[in-house]
Amino acid sequence: MIDPRILREDPDAVRASLHARGEDEGVVDKLLALDTRRRSAIAAADALRAEQKQLGKRIGGARGTDRDGLLATGKELAAKVKEAEAEQAAASAEFAELHAAVPNLVHPAAPAGGEDDYVVLKHVGSPRELDFTPRDHLELGEGLGALDMERGAKVSGARFYFLTGVGAQLQLALLNLAAAQAVGAGFQLMIPPVLVRPEIMAGTGFLGAHAAEVYRLRDDDLYLVGTSEVSLAGYHTDEIIDLSAGPRRYAGWSSCFRREAGSYGKDTRGIIRVHQFDKVEMFTYCRPEEAEAEHDRLLGWEEEMLAKIEVPYRVIDTAGGDLGSSAARKYDCEAWIPTQRAYRELTSTSNCTTFQARRLNIRYRDESGRPQVAATLNGTLATTRWIVAILENHQLEDGSLRVPEALRPYLGGREVLEPVGR
Repeated sequence: MIDPRILREDPDAVRASLHARGEDEGVVDKLLALDTRRRSAIAAADALRAEQKQLGKRIGGARGTDRDGLLATGKELAAKVKEAEAEQAAASAEFAELHAAVPNLVHPAAPAGGEDDYVVLKHVGSPRELDFTPRDHLELGEGLGALDMERGAKVSGARFYFLTGVGAQLQLALLNLAAAQAVGAGFQLMIPPVLVRPEIMAGTGFLGAHAAEVYRLRDDDLYLVGTSEVSLAGYHTDEIIDLSAGPRRYAGWSSCFRREAGSYGKDTRGIIRVHQFDKVEMFTYCRPEEAEAEHDRLLGWEEEMLAKIEVPYRVIDTAGGDLGSSAARKYDCEAWIPTQRAYRELTSTSNCTTFQARRLNIRYRDESGRPQVAATLNGTLATTRWIVAILENHQLEDGSLRVPEALRPYLGGREVLEPVGR
C-alpha cells in the first residue's frame, strides 16, 4: 500500500497517479476524510483512556461516599471508553480497507496512457529474413514431437498441453540455463510453494484488479500463484531483514497458474497464453533509494538471457494505465515472432517500491537502527513462453530446429533437433 504520509502531505501526487491509471481520483478525498476521522477517534480514545487511568488512581485512595461517587464516574467513563474504542476500530477498518485498494504510485517517468501507449526504449537484433514460409510454433512443436495440445485438452481442458520428448528437454534446458545465470549473479535459488495463504496473495497486490486471474482452492482457503513473485514476497513477511550488505536477491523456480479470465478468443493456438507454465523469477529486497538502480540491473539480467537464446527483441516502457496495481514502473522485453510479424512479451520487470513490503510488514534497519519499509522488485528470467520464440526464430526449412549455442550443453550437445519419424 502507499505511504499514508504521502497521502496527507502530497495528495495531488496520489490523484495524478490514479489519473494515470485511469482510476477514480475521488478516492483521495474519501481517504483523507477517513484518515481525519480515524486519527480523531484515536486521539479521543487515548484521552479517555488516560482519564480512566487517572481516575483509577484516585479511586484507589478514596474512602466512603467519595469512593462511591468516583466508582459511579468510573462506570460512566468505562462506557465512554468502550464507545470510543468501537469508533476507533470502525474508523480504522474503513480507512484500511480503502487504503489497501489504492494501487501503487505510478513513477513520474512512466509513459501516459493505456495498453497501446508504451514507449519503445530500444531494439536489439534484426528479424531473420527467411527464404521459405515459416511454420508457427505449434506446427513446429508437433513436428518435433515436442508439444501435444490435443491430449492436454483431453486431460485438463482448453489452454493446457503436454511438453513431450525434446519439448520437455528444451524447457528444462532453458530453465536450467536461467537458474545457472541467476546463481552466477549472486541470487539464492529457491523452489517455493505454489499454494499461498490469502494474506500473502493480497499482500502482493494480486487480489485487487487481477483477482479474476487467480485460481482459488476454497476448501483449503489457499491460492495457486501466477508467479513465484508471490511466494518470494511472502518469504520475509513480518520480518526485519538485513540489507546492510546491499540488496537481497532470490530466484524462484516454480510452476505458475493463471485463469486467463477475460482472454476468451485470444492466443488460443499453441502455448502463448495458457493456464499452467514454468518460470524462473528474480525477486529483490532492497532499500527504497536503491530500487531504481536495481530495476535497471534486473532488466540487464533479462537481456543477458535473451542474448543467450539468440532472438531479436525490443524493450518497452509500459504506460501507467497498463501497470499492475503493485508496480510503479515496468519494462517488458518482447521477442520477434516471425509468423505473427509482431513482437510478443517474453519477460517483464517491475519496481514495486515499498508497496508490497508495507502490506506484508517487511522492514530493514537504517544507519540509525530504526526500522524502515523495504522496497521489492521482480523480473522474469525464463518461462515456457520462450519456447515459442526459440522455435519460430531458429526453425529451418524442413521443420528442424537449430539449437541456440547456450542451450546445447543442456541438450546433450545437440546442434539441431529434427522432426520425429526421420
